[in-house]
Amino acid sequence: MLTEDDVPELWAYRSAYRDPADFDAFWKDTLEAARVHEPRLELTPVDTDLETVDVYDAVFPGFGGHPVRGWLRLPRHRDGPLPAVVQFHGYGSGRGAPVEDLLWASAGYAHLLVDTRGQGGAWAGGGATGDPVGSGPSHPGFLTRGIEDKDTYVYRRVFTDAVRAVEALRSSPHADPDRVAVTGPSQGGGIALAVAGLLPGLRAAHFQSPFLCDIRQALRLTGEQPYAELIGYLGARRDRVDQTFRTLGYFDGLAFARRATAPAWFSAGLRDEVCPPATTLAAYHRYGGPKQMRLWEFNGHDAGGPEDLVIALSAFRALLKTSSHHPHQDPSRKKET
Repeated sequence: MLTEDDVPELWAYRSAYRDPADFDAFWKDTLEAARVHEPRLELTPVDTDLETVDVYDAVFPGFGGHPVRGWLRLPRHRDGPLPAVVQFHGYGSGRGAPVEDLLWASAGYAHLLVDTRGQGGAWAGGGATGDPVGSGPSHPGFLTRGIEDKDTYVYRRVFTDAVRAVEALRSSPHADPDRVAVTGPSQGGGIALAVAGLLPGLRAAHFQSPFLCDIRQALRLTGEQPYAELIGYLGARRDRVDQTFRTLGYFDGLAFARRATAPAWFSAGLRDEVCPPATTLAAYHRYGGPKQMRLWEFNGHDAGGPEDLVIALSAFRALLKTSSHHPHQDPSRKKET
């Protein structure tokens, strides 16, 4: 557990992580394969007793064209395409109930909350998206599924789903494609960071205690779940250590951070024993766009909780509630001939 006295040392830390030489080629090929499927967002209205927010069951094609679900929430009284926020959730959780997570729609945004495939039964709201792809031996949980190779690792599918979520929302008449932000806590922050590094044209990003950053250092600093899954796996498969970290190199948030350009807000709790703050700062230091960092001295993995969301609300309003003068180039859109 860290205190305010440790902050100078934290700020001085720089990670030894290095990107794989073929990182860009790997993700280019992965996303090109996914983009064979049109980024269509299929919406079904959901009956609720809400008076100011409309909720839709949303489905779009993710990795391999597999259906991925989420909730699209819209302000009931709206005019034209809206600025949009795509949110990813924490490890083991799911999209939850239709009447949850009303913050962003209440603030005037088109809000897409995306399931993480294969998850949604561990805590909080359940999920509705399975993972039809199998894997080799893994430690209980999700973190080591398919970790034998970068092509089979579960987060290849998860990160691709997340990119496709943004592309699907951009294709919807409900969202302004040039005013889209991503956000998430913990695993959701790590997913949002991957999207920021893989997809051009985002207007803003918010990462709360992002997971999967500076992974090898994280394993030195914490034995808490979910990193404990990796520790347990490598403890049982001592001959797989080098190969495991070769795989993880393609999914480390530090690689995505270096490629991201959207204005970003990072946050971490100094007492976070799940995603140690040093790993969030490692991503912050690598981040390629304008950035701000908030360290919460007396907070743990909640990274400032609702007070941190208030900061994100203010930041997003300044950047998303104005029209764009520089349209993004969406690689999922077909060129006109």
